[in-house]
Amino acid sequence: MSRKRTDEEYRRTVSFRLKQWLDGSRDPYLDQVEMTPKQPYVETPEVQERRARERERMLERVYDVGRNTRIREFHHLYQIFSVLFCLLLVLALLTAVSWLPTVGAKERPVNNEVAARYIENGLQETGAVNIVTGMILDYRAFDTLGESHVLFAATCTVLILLRRDKKKRAREIESDRLYEPKNDVILQTAARVLVPPIIIFGIYVILCGHLGPGGGFSGGAIIGAGLILYLCAFGFEKTERFFTAKTYRVTSFCALACYSLSKCYSFYTGANGIESAIPLGTPGAILSSGLIFVLNICVGVVVAGTMYTFYCMFRKGGY
Repeated sequence: MSRKRTDEEYRRTVSFRLKQWLDGSRDPYLDQVEMTPKQPYVETPEVQERRARERERMLERVYDVGRNTRIREFHHLYQIFSVLFCLLLVLALLTAVSWLPTVGAKERPVNNEVAARYIENGLQETGAVNIVTGMILDYRAFDTLGESHVLFAATCTVLILLRRDKKKRAREIESDRLYEPKNDVILQTAARVLVPPIIIFGIYVILCGHLGPGGGFSGGAIIGAGLILYLCAFGFEKTERFFTAKTYRVTSFCALACYSLSKCYSFYTGANGIESAIPLGTPGAILSSGLIFVLNICVGVVVAGTMYTFYCMFRKGGY
């Protein structure tokens, strides 16, 4: 009578291995193939030197202008075509200039009915003594509206590019002395004397823009310069007591909205031939020229705030 084999003995037999191979329960190559980890390849100094020589030789062949015939040919063609292009451009410009009318001729483009309309009927139609102001804020008010919005969009773009992270800014110690030098007695004394007249003069230029030289753009630039001078003298801590980022956003939005609504009313009445309910007033009076007086104020507010905000953002990186 044969002895029954144990499981351990049966697993060592050929029949058990054949059964596993037929069933697919065991990979015959498992633990039978010797695998060794590969060592990283390290170049010898001789190989590195040979590679460096080959690289230098390749760079010489490709970028050496004196020996590379293709590069020499390209440079010659580039110079020839550059000269031809300049000659053709000069010829085209001279031809265009030769076709222009002579100085003082009646057929010149500047001598047209548009300029004559501005000069002859500007005071009667706009009520502004200053013909330039009447042209910018009445005849071409839509263009001026676009310019004002461009200033606001430029400020928003600079704010996005220079704005600091709020979390990082909260961890920093906000100090007024980080952005400007120490107190300067001469500068602060001069600012106390000059800033009020500068701002008052800017307001005068804005309010009287329809009566004489000036207007919203020039007056706003004067007020912006006064604010910048005050900031340089006394710092952000004192300036932000009356002019902050929120102040700029509110004033700019209100000015642009007022400008847009005013001109929408003018465009609607003018396109439909409706008489405007806003009187032009007496030419030469401060309250005259219809909506031009209001539009000058709107433009001045936008220009002054944009100048000051640009300076603040470029100075401390955020506002």
